[in-house]
Amino acid sequence: MRLTILGGGGFRVPLVYRALLDDPAPAVSEVVLHDTDPHRVGVIAQVLARLAQGHPAPVPVRVAESLDEALAGAGFVFSAIRVGGTAGRIRDERIPLSEGVLGQETVGAGGVLYGLRTVPVALHIAERVAALAPGAWVINFTNPAGTVTEAMSQVLGDRVIGICDSPVGLVRRAARAAGADPSALADPARTDYDYDYVGLNHLGWLRSLTLDGAELLPGLLADDAALASFEEGRLFGGEWLRTLGALPNEYLHYYYFRRETLDSVRDTQETRGEFLDQQQGGFFTRAAAAGGPDEAYRLWERTRLEREETYMAHSREASGGWQRDSHDLEGGGYDRVALALMHAILGDSGTRLILNVRNGTTVPQLAPDAIVETVCEVTAKGPRPLPAAPLREDQLGLMLQLKAVERATVEAATFKDRSAALRALALHPLVDSPAVAARILQRAAGEG
Repeated sequence: MRLTILGGGGFRVPLVYRALLDDPAPAVSEVVLHDTDPHRVGVIAQVLARLAQGHPAPVPVRVAESLDEALAGAGFVFSAIRVGGTAGRIRDERIPLSEGVLGQETVGAGGVLYGLRTVPVALHIAERVAALAPGAWVINFTNPAGTVTEAMSQVLGDRVIGICDSPVGLVRRAARAAGADPSALADPARTDYDYDYVGLNHLGWLRSLTLDGAELLPGLLADDAALASFEEGRLFGGEWLRTLGALPNEYLHYYYFRRETLDSVRDTQETRGEFLDQQQGGFFTRAAAAGGPDEAYRLWERTRLEREETYMAHSREASGGWQRDSHDLEGGGYDRVALALMHAILGDSGTRLILNVRNGTTVPQLAPDAIVETVCEVTAKGPRPLPAAPLREDQLGLMLQLKAVERATVEAATFKDRSAALRALALHPLVDSPAVAARILQRAAGEG
């Protein structure tokens, strides 16, 4: 089975390939990389070559020059593109900050700007998949993942599935903090674990975690020491988590503590995008000059660790300042989520995974075709969202408002509709001003 990776020059592609090499039941016979930047994909191909060294049966890797060549014959398509590169991300962050609102890659005005730029490209990819590989499953990790998956589903229906490593990372960290075995959550044969997670991409809540029918979450929420042992507990604090009665996705820190986060980033000399632009730009330059796979891999591994250690640094600063520990760095591993999803479809296993899929009846207040992020059972027919407990009014309110923003973003990008773009920006709770939204939109248009 051929796996095509769009955005094949992406920095985290080696994580996917390493997972494939470590797979005890290999299903991928070839990896095809495609990227619009031949320099970057050439460097990543060297890193993959180093990973394959000494492996008894390495998965062959091929670089395709054109999108159509990459898609032809694919069984799975993994989409992790970045339209506009890190330069575009820097604009997405700096323009909102200049107007006094949060600038972030997927959240707030920055996420809307990124979506406006990305949706047309994602739709073109979906159309080429439908034409050249109609039987393929598309696994989308391109941010903003909920918005992009919603756009692509208009062409591909249920054959596009959005993934994110934040939810499964939260579930694993919560299980460990509650004294349970987090590795059991990934075992499809284990039926003694259950969990309830629902929301949108980067806007969801873990509301139940059970072992042998016993609910673990209330005890965890009551234990300040246990909460202080993992990332989300430190981000939000015990008092607020007990008030919510749930564990929020880490990105909800931008909503619940918007003033504190904005204060920590407003006067920053370097946004996250600027940091990654320098860090990864330096990596690709040095690795290209290194002259071989060994040095390219060494540079990649060192850069990867630095990237993970600095993840969400402004939110950590806003919540008191602390360093990520080894369990935080493990995260959910989007490479492992993608591999588990492929295995579940190919093996018809019924594995439970948290995915971005069409809503159906999961959240009755949303349209059936709206993309939500929730627990699914995955078989050869694809993912089926499992029933979820009713949402609290505060959770539902945020979901409804953000879904309106996502859909307006898709409408604006699809039909080049400025009114829809203005609506998407102005209705976002982290912008909440039509005047500010209009200025952001004008500047973004002027700067490309």
